[in-house]
Amino acid sequence: MISQNKNNTYSTQAILRFIIPSLIGALLFMIPISNNGEITIPIALFSKSLQGALTDSLPAITTILMLLSFAGSIITKIFKPSFILKNSFLKSLFDVTPLWLISRIIGATFALLTLLEVGPSAIWSEDTGGLLLFDLIPILFSVFLFAGLFLPLLLNFGLLEFFGSLLNKIMRPIFNLPGRSSIDCITSWLGDGTIGVLLTNKQYEEGYYTKREAAVIATTFSAVSITFSLVVIAQVGLAHLFVPFYLTVTLSGVAAAIIVPRIPPLSRKLDSYYNDMKVNTGEVIPEDYTALQWGVKQAVNKAGQQSNVGEFFIGGIKNVLDMWLGVIPIVMAFGTLALVIAEFTPIFQWLGLPFIPLLKIMGVPYAAEASQTLVIGFADMFLPAIIGSRIESELTRFVIACVSVTQLIYMSEVGGLLLGSKLPINIKDLLLIFIQRTLVTLPIIVLIAHIIF
Repeated sequence: MISQNKNNTYSTQAILRFIIPSLIGALLFMIPISNNGEITIPIALFSKSLQGALTDSLPAITTILMLLSFAGSIITKIFKPSFILKNSFLKSLFDVTPLWLISRIIGATFALLTLLEVGPSAIWSEDTGGLLLFDLIPILFSVFLFAGLFLPLLLNFGLLEFFGSLLNKIMRPIFNLPGRSSIDCITSWLGDGTIGVLLTNKQYEEGYYTKREAAVIATTFSAVSITFSLVVIAQVGLAHLFVPFYLTVTLSGVAAAIIVPRIPPLSRKLDSYYNDMKVNTGEVIPEDYTALQWGVKQAVNKAGQQSNVGEFFIGGIKNVLDMWLGVIPIVMAFGTLALVIAEFTPIFQWLGLPFIPLLKIMGVPYAAEASQTLVIGFADMFLPAIIGSRIESELTRFVIACVSVTQLIYMSEVGGLLLGSKLPINIKDLLLIFIQRTLVTLPIIVLIAHIIF
């Protein structure tokens, strides 16, 4: 810990140890930059550059990673090698529950069939397994690499402690969450929802969030990025309405963030900690401190605990391997299954039927055509915009675009990522939260749409 004198002043070295890494982390994850006319963040730009350099190789590379994950898990379960079981990191990586073992087997199998284009075409077609392996999984591979390596800059040098102190009085009364959760939201909003989930999961594992807080943050604040929002509104032919579109998304998203966590299943999550490991976040400000003074104190003390550069990089590499071997197979398994259901069965059309009378009551044109878009987003975030682009009514297309962005739970990406993480969320929770977010945001979006159109 960094020592301080009675006037709460710190040495220049102590302050710089907090400020420099935190500024670099904020620059990488939170500062928007323009690239080829798109707003993005440096981490996303690095990820896209890697994808460009390894375009033809990434499907094969990620398939090999999934096969390694599957093989390592099988070997651990059958032969119980001591070098794995006695190593806490390897044990957590390969000694998984039967459900996750089956998921890894399915994910690796789907990836191999898709890469070789053998077996049932429903699995490896460009709209199912092909979409995952050739389009979405390479993005996750690249994001996981850079986010995993550099997340410690956000986590370990006091940035969360600093903002946690400053924003606790806003986040607690409105969202019943710690102030540090605001950083999760900002990184998702400017970068990618997957980065927000990774950040939340890491904080949960380290004892900074309770089960309820982690579940709420991951399903509520892992917002769709500005870049993807631009793609969605352009897909439905309403790019000229981006400003009212994004304001509508923001307003309805805040409403969902206030309401959905206060009803089951999120409200019933326990306020207990992962492995009963609680860390004192220091967000309760003593009477003789201002929020700024206390934030600086907590941040400097946190940064002072980091002294070994080697440990920083080792921790980052472990983050990357954990996500590559633990999460990617789950995304491949659940994402492919969801897309197969969406493409080759009428299940999502059936699930959309109850929305037809609701949409008609709200005065939304082409209610029958729009109804399935309200539920098919559970499979993949872009499907509603693709289907909705064929509808003639601008009002309906606007509603579809807004709802698809505010739903947040997509099995082909964030949903699979949540299931593959340590977060206390299951498939039933995800489905219920998806429906709840749809029902909360839909009336707000439709009302604004009627005002605009």
